[in-house]
Amino acid sequence: MVMVDVSGKPEVLREATATGTIRLKPETLRLIKEEHVAKGDPVYAAKLAGILAAKKTDILIPLCHPLPITNVKIQVEILNSTIQVTSTVKTNARTGVEMEALVATAVSLLTIWDMVKPYEKDAEGQYPFTAIENIRVVRKVKEGVSSEREHKEA
Repeated sequence: MVMVDVSGKPEVLREATATGTIRLKPETLRLIKEEHVAKGDPVYAAKLAGILAAKKTDILIPLCHPLPITNVKIQVEILNSTIQVTSTVKTNARTGVEMEALVATAVSLLTIWDMVKPYEKDAEGQYPFTAIENIRVVRKVKEGVSSEREHKEA
């Protein structure tokens, strides 16, 4: 195994956006909207967790380059049966920030799950309804050249 050698590449503006969802019970979504989750605000916690996770991606993912992240933006949208998290990460570096955006999204979604666990468990303590789904990169920019894919929610 080797870390990819990027020392010959120029530092350029790079940006990546990743998204994903967590499916929750309607009652849980209502509690979040009404700010009645006992642990606190899952949306605020998810945003903070996502930012912190993006900054630590190189520690979590083997052979991932440590990058000088210049910005992380986490958006959380409560939909009908899910919460969608979208993370955008920026840097001026020799390699992209797709992994940082994916990690930010994943950790944000995991944080939401952690904060609403008591409301999602069934009588046996299982999570038959809760699911984290469709984590993916939806946009990537390198030095002003972007590639976007449009995704429609099923």
